[in-house]
Amino acid sequence: MTQMDKGIENLMSARKCLRANFEKSKALGLSIEKAGPRFYEIIQRLPALEAAIRPIRAQKDALGAVGGHINRAVVPATAVLKVFDAIHGLEKSLSDPQSDLPGYLGVLKRLEEALRFLGENCEMAIQWLADIVEYLEDHAVADDRFTLSMKEALTSLRELHSGEEKGRLDGGLLEVALDRLESEFRRLLVENTIPLPMSDPALPGEQACIAPSPLPVIVIQKLQAILGRLIANNRLDKCISIYVEVRSSNVRTSLQALNLDYLEISVSEFNDVQSIEGHIAQWGKHLEFAVKHLFEAEYKLCNDVFERIGLDVWMSCFAKIAAQAGILAFLQFGKTVTESKKDPIKLLKLLDIFASLNKLRLDFNRLFGGTACLEIQNLTRDLIKSVIEGASEIFWELLVQVELQRQMPPPPDGTVPKLIIFITDYCNKLLGDDYKSILTQVLIIERSWKQEKFQERLLITELLNIMRAVDVNLETWSKAYQDVILSYVFLMNNHWHLYKHLKGTKLGGLLGDSWLKEHEQYKEYYSAFFLKESWGKLPALLSREGLILFSGGRATARDLVKKRLKAFNEAFDEMYKKQSNWVMLDKDLRDKTCQSIIQAIVPVYRSYMQNYGPLVEQEGSGKYVKYTAQSLEKVLNGLFHSKPVKHGSFKVRHPSGKFSNVVTDQNQTSPTVK
Repeated sequence: MTQMDKGIENLMSARKCLRANFEKSKALGLSIEKAGPRFYEIIQRLPALEAAIRPIRAQKDALGAVGGHINRAVVPATAVLKVFDAIHGLEKSLSDPQSDLPGYLGVLKRLEEALRFLGENCEMAIQWLADIVEYLEDHAVADDRFTLSMKEALTSLRELHSGEEKGRLDGGLLEVALDRLESEFRRLLVENTIPLPMSDPALPGEQACIAPSPLPVIVIQKLQAILGRLIANNRLDKCISIYVEVRSSNVRTSLQALNLDYLEISVSEFNDVQSIEGHIAQWGKHLEFAVKHLFEAEYKLCNDVFERIGLDVWMSCFAKIAAQAGILAFLQFGKTVTESKKDPIKLLKLLDIFASLNKLRLDFNRLFGGTACLEIQNLTRDLIKSVIEGASEIFWELLVQVELQRQMPPPPDGTVPKLIIFITDYCNKLLGDDYKSILTQVLIIERSWKQEKFQERLLITELLNIMRAVDVNLETWSKAYQDVILSYVFLMNNHWHLYKHLKGTKLGGLLGDSWLKEHEQYKEYYSAFFLKESWGKLPALLSREGLILFSGGRATARDLVKKRLKAFNEAFDEMYKKQSNWVMLDKDLRDKTCQSIIQAIVPVYRSYMQNYGPLVEQEGSGKYVKYTAQSLEKVLNGLFHSKPVKHGSFKVRHPSGKFSNVVTDQNQTSPTVK
C-alpha cells in the first residue's frame, strides 16, 4: 500500500469519527434540551424534599422519642373518630317523635351519652395532639409550615369542643334533634288545648260545663318526658315560653266569648259610674268565672305538667299565663272605676267591687300568693285600698251632701225632690242584706288603718243623722214657697212618700213606728189644710141665698145664678190653671186628693145645677154653664199628673264649693210612682 493510499484511509477514518461524534453531540444537545424543564421541576421541589428529609437530619434521640408521642395520641384519636362515626350513625335511628316518642327519646338519650363520651375523650385526644405539636416545635423535628398547619387545626378542634362554634363536634345534630322535640312539645299542647265552649256567655256561672277539660293523662306524661330531655339540655326557658304562649292564648280565646271590651274603658270615656253600671255588674260575674274556672284550671295544669321541676318554676309559669291572659285587665278596670268622679251611686258600685274581690279573697291568695305573682298582688292591693278609701269617703260625706241641699230651691211643682227619693232608697240599700255587712267591713278596715275602733252603731247613727237632715231639709224647703197652698202640696207629697216608702223597710224599722206614724199624720194634716184653703172655698161661691123665686122674682134669681156661676167658673179655672202644674208622684195620694176635691165640689155643683141651671140654659151654651158635673169630675181627676220633661243633673255642692253631679235634678218632674 502506498503512502497515499494510507493517508486517504486515515482521512476517511477521521471523517467517520467526526461524523459519529457530531451525531452524538447532536443527540446530547437534544437530551440536554429535554432535561431542562425536569431540572427546573427538581429545583422547585428541593424545599419540600429538604423538609421531608429534615427528620433524617434531626438528632437520633428526638426522632426516636416522637414515635411514642404519636402512639399515645393515636389511641384516643381513633376512639374519637369511632364515636363520632357512631353519633352520625344514630341520626338514621332518630324516628319521628310524634309517631314514636319513647323511641325518639331513647335514641336522643343515647346521642347525648355518645356526645358526652366524645367530649370526654376528645379532650384527651386534644391534649395528646397538643403534646405532639409542642414536641415537634421544640425539637425542630418537622417543618415550620407543617407545625403551623397542625397548630391551626388544633385550635379549630378546641373551639369545636368548647362549643364556641354553633356546629360543635356533632355538626349540629343534637340541636336539630332538640328543635324537633320542642316542636313536638308545642304540637301536643296546641292539639290538646281547646277553648272553653259557652252557650250563653252572658251567664257564665250557669253553664253546664264551666271548667275546661284537663289535658289527658297520656299527654301530660308525654309533655313531662319531653321536658326531662329538654331540661337536661338547658332548654327549660324555651319550654316555658311555648307553654305560656299556648295556654294563655287559650284562656284569652275563652274569655273573648264574654265580650270584655268594657275592660278597656278609660276614666275619660265615661261621665259617671251610672254610665257603666251594667259593666260593673258584669265585671264581678266575669272575674269570678275567670278566677274560679279558667285560672283555677291553668293553676292545676301547671302543677301537673311542671311538678317534677319545682314550685318556683310552675308558679312562675302560671303567673305569666294569668298576666298575659287578662287578669291585669280585670284589676285595672276596677282601678279605673275608683278613679272616676265621686257620687253616691259610686259608693254602691265600689261596695259591689269590694264584695266581688272579698268573695274571691281565698282564691286570690291561693292562686296568686306566690312571689311570681307580685305584680298581680300589688295591683290587687292598690285596687282594694282605693275601693275602701273611696267608699268610706263617700259614705262619711253623705250627711254633708244632704245638708248642703238646703241651699237649693224646692221643686216648683211641689213634687218630691229627687234627693228625697234617692236618699231614702239609698239608705235602705245600705241597710239591706246586699250592702250592710259589706259596708260595715269596709268601714272597719278604714278605721283600723286610722288606728280607730269601729262599732256597728256608728253606721246606724250616721244613717239616722242623714234622715234627720232630710226632715230639716223638708221644713226649710216648705218655707221657701211664696204660695202657702203649694207648700201644703209639697209637704203632703214628702210626708206621704217617707211614710209609704219606708214602712216595712230596714230603714223604716230603724226609724221606728212612731216616726213613720208622725209622717202619716203630717200628711193628713196638710191634706186637710190644702183642701180647706184651696178647693174647699169654691162651694161657698154657689150660695143659694136670695134664690127663692117668690121672694125676688125669676129675673132676680137668674141674675144671681149668672153672677155666682161666673164667679165659680173664674175661681175654678184660676185654681185649676195654677194647680194643673203641680205634681203628686204617688198614685194613691193623687187619687185620694182628687177624690177629696171632687167630693167637696161636684155634689154641691151637681145639686146647684139641677136646681138653678134651667134659669141660665137659654143664655147660650157654655156662657154660664161651662161644666157639667161629669166634665167637672173628669177635669179634677186629671190634676197632679206629672208632665214628661227632660231630666237634668242634680248638683250637690261640696264643702269646697265645687259642684258634682249626684242624682237627677230635684226641680225636674219624674215619671209617676205607682
